[in-house]
Parts: sequence; structure tokens; C-alpha cells
Amino acid sequence: MSIQLLIIVIYFIITIAIGLYAKKKSTSSASFHGTGLGVLMCVAAGTGEWLGGTSTSGISEYGYSFGISGAWYTVANGIGVIILALFFAKLYRSLETVTVPGIVEKYLGVDARIISSILLTFVMLAVGTAQIIAAATLGVSVLGLNFNTSVIILGTGFIIYTLAGGMVAVGYTNIMHLAAMYGGVFLALVFVLSDIGGFSSLQTNLPSSYFSWSTIGVDRVSSWVIASILGACTAQAGIQPILAAKNVKVAKKSAIITAIVVAPFGIFTALIGMAAKVKFPELANAKLALPNLMMSQQPMIGGLVLASIMAAVLSTVSPIILACGTMVTKDIYQRRLKPEATDREVLKISRIITGTSGIICMLIAMLMYGSTRILDMVYFAYTIRGSLFVILLLAIYWKKTSSKGSIWAMILTTAVGLTWVLYKSVYGEFPIHPKLTETYISVIVAFVSTVFFSAVIPKKSEKKQKI
Repeated sequence: MSIQLLIIVIYFIITIAIGLYAKKKSTSSASFHGTGLGVLMCVAAGTGEWLGGTSTSGISEYGYSFGISGAWYTVANGIGVIILALFFAKLYRSLETVTVPGIVEKYLGVDARIISSILLTFVMLAVGTAQIIAAATLGVSVLGLNFNTSVIILGTGFIIYTLAGGMVAVGYTNIMHLAAMYGGVFLALVFVLSDIGGFSSLQTNLPSSYFSWSTIGVDRVSSWVIASILGACTAQAGIQPILAAKNVKVAKKSAIITAIVVAPFGIFTALIGMAAKVKFPELANAKLALPNLMMSQQPMIGGLVLASIMAAVLSTVSPIILACGTMVTKDIYQRRLKPEATDREVLKISRIITGTSGIICMLIAMLMYGSTRILDMVYFAYTIRGSLFVILLLAIYWKKTSSKGSIWAMILTTAVGLTWVLYKSVYGEFPIHPKLTETYISVIVAFVSTVFFSAVIPKKSEKKQKI
């Protein structure tokens, strides 16, 4: 067994062990979904939504191809979380629910809650699938494992520890993952820069465009920022720790710290990608930048950094499948199907749905390996999340927003977003105008259709939460 493989196996075993240890603290449905969390646990669980495979291997790919501007991905996420912290954390906490669809119900009724729960569960499954593919691809390219074998081993592991400890397991393991991610990135940056001759070597061997924050494209950056702001305020996996915080002060403080932790991470991984460009200037595929760079280092160093990449993926997958279990259980099973369910029944269903969500992600990952369609699915999922927040904003601030009008707006926006992504996958550009991305069109359609349908199907006598 290679040193790299041994390090990753040990890390994975420790992760599962911590999750199993957390089981004794998840004896009720409330503790499984999260309750009374302190700042550290909220930050650890919350960062998992934003620092996944894209923030490591994805941004290093951007760094290899475009330079430091690839870091805008996590900077945009940080901006989104800051907006959540400053303007919505207190409001969301006051509504006394553990799900984003539960927030939707406060303003738009139970039917809107059910529809939004279904849509947001799809979002989580799409993102979870992408993360599993990222982890399993690492197993293939670096460890020489069969892809399906990688999916089964990794998927079974994260399902076991998430089911065992719920939100407590997510928090405990993500504390370790966060330390591993930052530690691994710093370690990689130090050794890689030393290997190529220091930071000055980047300046000498790379064009000036690699040090510009606009090289990756203003359109892409603005799209990231808009999507991050809209997504941060409707991302169940990122918001659930805030809703589970022990009080409003902890919720707001932890969200601000999460933003501070998330934003700069991409700068380091983009620099690693730039270093890979210096060392391997002719790579046929930029996705191989980080794995190739790490395999060229001393086995111990490379193994530790690869473990940090694995940590990034695990830190995202676990809260995502927990979010799926929480929404389906709370928003559909407990709210609609069996309101009289006992706590033991709710906990049982939560574990079943959470585990099923993980299995679904694994199956889709195996079916879609090697296909670019997974990216289309993820982009489509993000349009759903962003458009839901636009609709929710209107419900909060525009008194004429109707429940039925909002539901029709959700359906129409989903259809338009799907059309946009499919059209791009077939023709290589977006319909109407190349710069009218799925993010922009979803925001426009969500706003216009909500106003239109609310006028056509006006609200009757619905009670709305006042801010």
C-alpha cells in the first residue's frame, strides 16, 4: 500500500470513528437535525456547504487556466454568507423552524412549503452527486481504484457516520475536516512554491493576466456573486446550522465567522493551480493540475494534501444528505403525511431518508461518471435555489405576493432554468443572448412570474409574518 493511500485510509477511518462516537448525542430527532449548537459547531457544519471539491480541485483548475481570479468562487460564497448573516440570520431564527421550506411556509403557506422542499431536495442531491464524483475521481486518478469501487467505499463511509450522529457528527467531523483543509492547503503551498523556486517564480513564468482579478471574466464573476448571494439565503445545508444555533447571537456570529473562513480559501488553492502551471505548463487537462502536482511531491506531503482534498469533499457531502433527510422528514412526512408522529418515528424516518439520499447520490454518480451532464444538473439546481430566494424575498417584502402565484412561479422558473441549461448543453451557448446565463434568466423569470401570477391569482386572507 502506498503512503498516499495509507494516509487517506487512516483519515477516512478516523472520520467514521468520530461520527460513530457522536451517535450517543443524537438520541432524538431534534439533536439529529441540530439544536442548541454553539459557534464552533455552527461554523464547522456551515463551512461544509461552501468548501467542497470545487473549492480545492475546482479552483486549482481555474488557477491553472486563469490565475488568481479563479479565487472569486469562494470570495463570492463569502459575500453570500455575509449577506445571510447581516440581513437574514436574525429573521430566519425568529421563525422557529429547522428548514428553509419551513421559512417559506411562514409567508406562503404549506403547499409552497411542500413544493419548495421537493425542489431544494433536488438541489441537494445534485450537489451531493457532484461531490461524490469528485471524491471517486480522486480515487481513480490518484489511488488507482475502480470508479464504482471508490463510490461504494466512500459513499458507505459517509452514510454510516452521518446516520450515526446526525448534525453532531457533521459538526465534529467538519471541525477535523476544516483543520485538514486549511492545514493541507498551507502545506501544499509552502512545498510547491519551494519546489518551483518561490513566489517570484510565478511572476517570472506566468503572464501578467494570471495576477489580474478579472481574467476569468466579469460575466462569470458577477454570475458567481449573484448566485452565491441568492444561494446562501436558501441553502438548507448552510442555513440549517444557523437555525440550530442556541440563540440569535450565536447564529449571526457563526455566519459571519463562516464567511471569513470561506472567502480566502480559494486564494490559496488558486495559487496552487498557478504553481502547477509553472511546473506542468502543457497539461492536456487542467483538472489534473492538483493531482499531478501532489503526486510529484514527497509521498508523505502528497498524501497529507490529498487527504485534505478528501476532507473538503466529505465536509460537503455529509451536511448535504443530512439536509435532504431533514427537509423530507420535516416538510413532507411530519408536516403533511403524519403530523402526529412520535419523536422516535421522526428520528427513524430521518435516518432512513438521509441514508436513502446518500444512496441516490451514489447511484447517480455511478451512472453519470464521465458525463459532462452532471455539471448541467448542478447549474440547473443552483438556478432553482436562487429563484426560490427571489420568490421568498417578494413574499417577505411585497404584501400582495400570493401562495398560489408563488407556486406557479416556482414551477415556471424551474421549467425555464431547465430549458436554459439543456439548450446550452446542446448548442454550446445560451438562448437569446450568450451572456444571459441560467442565473440571470432564473432571477428575471422568478421576479416577473411571481408578480404576474400574484396579480392573476391574488391572495385572499393569508396571515403573514411581520418583520
